Amino acid sequence: MSSRFLKRLSEGAVLFDGAMGTMLYERGVFINRCFDTINLSDPDLVKSIHSDYIKAGADVIETNTFGANRFKLKLHGFDERLQDINAAGASLAREAAGKTGLVAGAIGPLGIRIEPWGPTSNEEARDAFAEQAAVLLEGGVDLFILETFSDLNEIHQAIRALRKISDLPVIAQMALQQDGLGMYGTEPGEFAMRLSSWGADVVGVNCSVGPRMMLEAIEKMADVVDAYLSAQPNAGIPQNVDGRNIYMTSPEYMAEYARRFVSAGASVVGGCCGTTPEHTRAMRNSLVSVLPAVHRINIPDMTRDTEYEVSPIPLEEKSALSGKVSRGEFVRLVELVPPRGCDPEKILKAASFLSDSGVDAINIPDSPRASSRMSALSSAVLIEKECGIETVLHYCCRDRNILGMQSDILGAHALGLRNILIITGDPVKTGDYPDATSVFDIDAIGLTNVVFSLNRGRDIGNHPLGSPTSFFTGVGVNPGAADFELEMDRFHWKVEAGAEFAITQPVFDLEVFERFIERAESRKIPVIAGIWPLTSFKNAEFMNNELPGVSVPDEILERMKTAGTGEKAMMTGVEIAVEILDKLLPRIAGAQVSAPFNRYEMALGVFEKTGK
Repeated sequence: MSSRFLKRLSEGAVLFDGAMGTMLYERGVFINRCFDTINLSDPDLVKSIHSDYIKAGADVIETNTFGANRFKLKLHGFDERLQDINAAGASLAREAAGKTGLVAGAIGPLGIRIEPWGPTSNEEARDAFAEQAAVLLEGGVDLFILETFSDLNEIHQAIRALRKISDLPVIAQMALQQDGLGMYGTEPGEFAMRLSSWGADVVGVNCSVGPRMMLEAIEKMADVVDAYLSAQPNAGIPQNVDGRNIYMTSPEYMAEYARRFVSAGASVVGGCCGTTPEHTRAMRNSLVSVLPAVHRINIPDMTRDTEYEVSPIPLEEKSALSGKVSRGEFVRLVELVPPRGCDPEKILKAASFLSDSGVDAINIPDSPRASSRMSALSSAVLIEKECGIETVLHYCCRDRNILGMQSDILGAHALGLRNILIITGDPVKTGDYPDATSVFDIDAIGLTNVVFSLNRGRDIGNHPLGSPTSFFTGVGVNPGAADFELEMDRFHWKVEAGAEFAITQPVFDLEVFERFIERAESRKIPVIAGIWPLTSFKNAEFMNNELPGVSVPDEILERMKTAGTGEKAMMTGVEIAVEILDKLLPRIAGAQVSAPFNRYEMALGVFEKTGK
């Protein structure tokens, strides 16, 4: 491949520019603006920043297009201007670089989760990257730089997209955490090998950390790949000074580390957040006589993809519940809500009663309706230890990031839990603490993929676990969702991600369920129906009006209204639940009967009256 950039790279260290966002912010652009659109609203400002970096000695400047993809631009209402924004970004950088400078088309992550962590497909992601890159290519960039990625699969799709439309050089850079690993815990050496094998011409790291931590990463990468390496650190960790985040690392400090990067094996050096033309000028002076070091390759066995293969635990051996389901036996689950306080006595008493009555497992919801309760994980462990009955741990994606989720799930396995139901979770606005913060780092589809990997002996960073987990993995599904087609698409994606069973929202409308099961049966995983014994007319009204996707037919509402209140109403609720379950039996693998207001005898009554 002939390329001005690769030729320049073969001659010695290449210096990239520094931060664009930092400079725009310093010159009065508010942080809540879409920085990419400044290419259109104030092109002279963007061009002047490019020019300042060229004057400071940068060999390569990056286009102001880091977030100019369809997904991120749509958040600001500029997705229809994608072509204009990227074309202007390439043009402004090209003008500033002149005849001798080089221009890198900057492309960042899409800002959404793609498979296996989210619903956006790999193909859709590639299309989005290719769409942006095509405009930059037409605008005359000399190379592409993919930067600040945390998801290896996402950057893989970006590389594939670029290789499909162009043979220009590609730099692929991952972001680091403060522990020196990738955002998902991946070792720098491992992602360097992957990026190189996928066709990147230069592999490296940028953003999130300062020079010292990045140097350690470059040293690890240099040991395992025979490729050009790049390092573009932040100007240290920002400090809050009078309400502003200020980067404190001096140009002199960055210059010293620029030499160390090159000595460690880096061929591309530059700056990220917090760096300015002053930092670039200092690095230029430091690198005048430095050439990339030659290093010996020593690939550690642990980083090889095929070195560690384990077989997943067979479905029938994962738990007593999975064994029963795999044999086609009807399973009986009862849902018990954890206590609001720290005293587990009542839930343990209920679980013991249900265990003695022959129930197969206890479902433990995770902060249902965004309410604050004892943790589902703790409740499940106590029940299994004290009551001798298996639980199905509901695990909600709302409250934890992906690393916290993995830690919890590994801990749950170590404590003996084997059945898990993965749910995305209700928004906190519906619950006890509406000002609490939701995380939603990934949704139920993404977490199902995580558990699928754990069940095959690999964590989210693709590190071997030593032995696989053996979770019987379930997902929630809502037959009456407002957007039925989207719900069925998501159900399909959950099954593709590794779901082994599904539990529905409470079923009252048989026509709604029939529409769902006709589609669900093609997915070939067992469906456990959610059954809710109504306790009163008010309870029926609540379910019909305030529980998303649940519809209570008028006939049932009228029966509950006629029943009045108290024991008669609860008996009517059980009768209705029995009638519904009887009609569902031919199409389901089991039932999860809720115990409203902890009236677990109502739940047991439903099973007894159906002969199940």
